[in-house]
Parts: sequence; C-alpha cells; structure tokens
Amino acid sequence: MPDDAFSLDSLFGIAGKRALVTGGSRGIGRMVATGLVANGAEVLVAARNADELEATVEELSGLGTCSGVAADVTTDHGRQSLVDAVTALGGLDILVNNAGMARPDPLGTANADDAAAMLALNVTAPLLLTQALLGPLREGATPEDPARVVMVGSVDGIRVPAAPLFTYGASKAALHSLTRQLAHALAPDHITVNAVAPGMFESAMTAPMLAAPGMQERIASAIPAGRIGAPQDVAAAVVYLSSRAGAYLDGVVIPVDGGVSTTHG
Repeated sequence: MPDDAFSLDSLFGIAGKRALVTGGSRGIGRMVATGLVANGAEVLVAARNADELEATVEELSGLGTCSGVAADVTTDHGRQSLVDAVTALGGLDILVNNAGMARPDPLGTANADDAAAMLALNVTAPLLLTQALLGPLREGATPEDPARVVMVGSVDGIRVPAAPLFTYGASKAALHSLTRQLAHALAPDHITVNAVAPGMFESAMTAPMLAAPGMQERIASAIPAGRIGAPQDVAAAVVYLSSRAGAYLDGVVIPVDGGVSTTHG
C-alpha cells in the first residue's frame, strides 16, 4: 500500500470528480455545492429558479468549476435536461438529490394536492432521477472508487418534529427507506447510496421561523450541540461520503443535526 494512502488528500480529496446537485441554488443544496466546488469537484447545479441559479453559479465559479441548468426534477423534461447536461459534462461521479420542499400541514388542514406535490418532489423525483442517471454513474465506477448517490433527508424523517410536518416528515422517512433499497440494488454496480439528515440550518426554508425575536436562541438551546448548523457541517458530510473515506459506506443515513436525533421526539 502506498505511503500516502492514509494522507488527508488520499482519504478526503474529491478534486476532479464530476457532481450534480439538485436544488443547488439555495439552502442546503447551495451549502453542499459550495463545499464540493471549493474542494475541486466540477459541479453542475440544478434549480428551477433561473435567476437564483445564475447568481449561484456566478458566485461559486469564483471558487472553482461550476455550471448550472434550469430544470424541474419532477418532470420528464426536466430530468432529461439533466441527463443531457451530465452527458455534456462527460460523466457523473456524484449525484446529490437535494431538491425538496417543506410545508406545515396541521391535522385538519392537510389536502391531497399539497401532499402529492411534496411526495413527488421529495421522494419520486430522487428515485426517477437516479434511475435516469444510472448509465453515467455506472461508467466510471470501480470497486475501490464507486460512484456516489447522496440523498438529502431530514432529522424530521428520524424523529417526530416539533412542528406539524406530517407529510414532510413522512416523505423524508420514505426517502431514507429509498436510500437503503437503492443501496442494496446498486451495490453490485459499484454505486453507493447514502443519505444525510440535516437538522436546523439557516436557509430560505427556515428563515421565517428563525426571524422571530429570540427564536434562534430558543432553538439552539434545544439542540444538544448548543447551536444551529453551519454550512460547513452539512457540506463536510457530503464531501466525506463522496471521498475515498466514504467509499465503503452504503445504505446509511447520517444525522447532521447537533445531536437532535438522540433526544426524545
């Protein structure tokens, strides 16, 4: 074994890998895309909002190699656009299925249309996009350096959330189950499938809640780590799963939540 096999670069380096991050223009997706670009990956960011996408690509291009494609992953056309973009990229080593949505649905207010839209984006789209990109993922995969699929789940799919997020929590629990099933199915193809389950991070999704006076402090005090997550926290988890260090992990769901999932739900 080479002397440098245990060096930081050998274990955690992802330079030159090609990645696609869906929902990458804001929130957790942008945090992840930033971490991948900053560490030398060639990153394709996908998002529905063209203006936000353009701004994100411009900013991240200052850190490394980044491009973007406007696409709705819930549609056949949108997924085909991403397949075409990956083909133009020359292949795919890392797929981060991050695009998702959350909407409170207290009992008595839930409706079929909202629930169907959330399940379509949070569960069905990751399944269908992963399926559509199996060809590029298989091409460069090896036993020692498999292709990686990373699902962005949620701590709300592990424990009962404090807020009334019935469909959202159920959708993320389903995504965690999908992660394990895909991991089992794709292991022979040298494709690992894992998930990160973020807790509370500052994002457009959580901004209204965190903007309330004293709310950040209140939420942080309920987190065992004593703070809200920083962008580097979730980016580091995905970089780890994408690197040699994470090559032998398959079918796992990693809570990135400051210990929230260890508390009583």
